[in-house]
Amino acid sequence: VTENRSDLEDLHLYATPREQRFRRFASLEFEGQLYMTPYDFIQAVTNDEPKRAKQWRSLSKQELNQILMETPPIWKGSSKLFRNLNEKGVISYTEYLFLLCILTKPHAGFRIAFNMFDTDGNEMVDKKEFLVLQEIFRKKNEKRERKGDEEKRAMLRLQLYGYHTSTNSVLKTGGEDLVPRSYWDTLRRSTSQALFSDLAERADDISSSLSDTTLLVHFFGKKGKAELNFEDFYRFMDNLQTEVLEIEFLSYSNGMNTISEEDFAHILLRYTNVENTSSYLENMRCRIPEEKGITFDEFRSFFQFLNNLEDFTIAMQMYNFASRSIGQDEFKRAVYVATGVKLSPHLVNTVFKIFDVDRDDQLSYKEFIGIMKDRLNRGFRGYKPIQRYTTFKSCVRKELYSR
Repeated sequence: VTENRSDLEDLHLYATPREQRFRRFASLEFEGQLYMTPYDFIQAVTNDEPKRAKQWRSLSKQELNQILMETPPIWKGSSKLFRNLNEKGVISYTEYLFLLCILTKPHAGFRIAFNMFDTDGNEMVDKKEFLVLQEIFRKKNEKRERKGDEEKRAMLRLQLYGYHTSTNSVLKTGGEDLVPRSYWDTLRRSTSQALFSDLAERADDISSSLSDTTLLVHFFGKKGKAELNFEDFYRFMDNLQTEVLEIEFLSYSNGMNTISEEDFAHILLRYTNVENTSSYLENMRCRIPEEKGITFDEFRSFFQFLNNLEDFTIAMQMYNFASRSIGQDEFKRAVYVATGVKLSPHLVNTVFKIFDVDRDDQLSYKEFIGIMKDRLNRGFRGYKPIQRYTTFKSCVRKELYSR
């Protein structure tokens, strides 16, 4: 089913940036609702645009059931799950937002995420509890909707959630219309028992009106009766982060065990709105004349560290308030103390050579944290293609922090 071009562009006028991106990359439609395949999701977090023409293929009930029957259970999960499933899976818009949250959160936050869904405190999450996020994200989305034709907005809601929604129902905030910074903040702010009790009343209605998805079957079994424990939940989240990082790394490594320091620099600078990236790249080339390469373990550890950037910022601010810059040993220690991540000497040296533009062998708050924080609030502004490939986190941050 190929959507009429004018209708697509017309609905895009009423869609938020996240909705627009989901609709661009989604390739499946079932009973009026759009879905991504696992392949679509990977493409959405690693590329600027879809690799294929805009087309939504209509799934039959039999085809959907066959896809769900072939979905592996949670205990068969791996860091190649999405690549192995490829086109044989369906991911809803709500789940897309949830997966984006996972990609940018520290491992320490996984327990918080699990506890958000474990509303009865039995250290297990069932399908009904997990579906509460459907309402949280939906209500959050309504607060951010672009104003316009209500009929068009209703069409979008049907596409994204699979059922018509009322703009007046569900979330109660004591008279306050809170607008948190991100979907993660929405989940954190929505953990009061009163709120979850209110949402839980609708969970059965939501469940009966929605089709099962790959994620729901993966978590809760084909009959939806299984429960999810924290160990399995943690493993899924860790595997997803690892899988996307592997895809990112392999896109630069060309089959080798390392990527070049320059490619690593391109990845980091793409996160930012730095106008003159050439000075950083030239600085690094001059100061690391012999390429040693960055291994995947080093690559992964740095991104784990970046997911803890808020905690590290506190440590860096202490140096900044004291008007002190820090050397490589101090930087390494601050990373470990604040985040628990150990960075290799070569990786730290590479970071210094990229960001120490004034070549004083010190890394100031302005030289590093300022640039790294730049990407957190840029949204869709200043997004610039630097190299051959798109880094996944630049896409993810666009989704989570766009306004």
